Amino acid sequence: MANVIAIANQKGGVGKTTATINLAGALAEQGLRVLCIDMDAQANLTVGLGINLATVERAMSNALAEPRARLRDIIITTKTPGIDVAPATLDLASTEVDLLSTIGREYALAEAIDDWAQGHYDYIMIDCPPTLGLLTINGLVAANGVIIPVQTQYYALKGLAALMKVITTIRSKLNRNLRVLGLLPTFYDPRTVLGREMLDEMRENGDNHVFDTIIRNAIKLGEAPLAGQPITAYATASEAANNFRELAREVIALG
Repeated sequence: MANVIAIANQKGGVGKTTATINLAGALAEQGLRVLCIDMDAQANLTVGLGINLATVERAMSNALAEPRARLRDIIITTKTPGIDVAPATLDLASTEVDLLSTIGREYALAEAIDDWAQGHYDYIMIDCPPTLGLLTINGLVAANGVIIPVQTQYYALKGLAALMKVITTIRSKLNRNLRVLGLLPTFYDPRTVLGREMLDEMRENGDNHVFDTIIRNAIKLGEAPLAGQPITAYATASEAANNFRELAREVIALG
């Protein structure tokens, strides 16, 4: 059975898509089969894995809203060995609205991740949108673990309480198997006092595990999506690539 991990935070610009793509790259480098599911209508994950949106005929909007649609029918093989993607398009925004009136709407993604997908992949990574709306809830209901990227800046920690409240509710009412794998510090700049203080505060909070791996600011991380590759393939010897290899080892160790 695949390990299904949601990457979630209602705050935008914290590195969710970056974490999803590059963790997938590091896991695939270990010989693991990875499916990335794009649950954001902006489709940054899809584009960041080298998919031309003009060529996408069927996407997550179809898999979530059409009873006969199957996840395997929309999956696209990327140019990175070991990584497939279930793409998103702008249609996903209207799909979220349509789901609001559907019975069992929180389980649409969990039902789409069928036995075939569970058996075909080692890891299924869900890139959630920057909201606490129905698409993010679907991602959390479908997952058995969640990684929360947190920017090492002042306001980043303030929004965690709302997300943790949603996760607690989902765990008690919709998905008892969901666990928080950890907080992932992102955009860390060790040269700034604020960055160091926020990292210390995150670790001292003690309510949730904080990954040892820290994702630092790096130019190569910004360039890799333009090439449609994870950093592990685009700049394989870089510090950023090694950071995500460390993160992959931590994730694998957590089970």
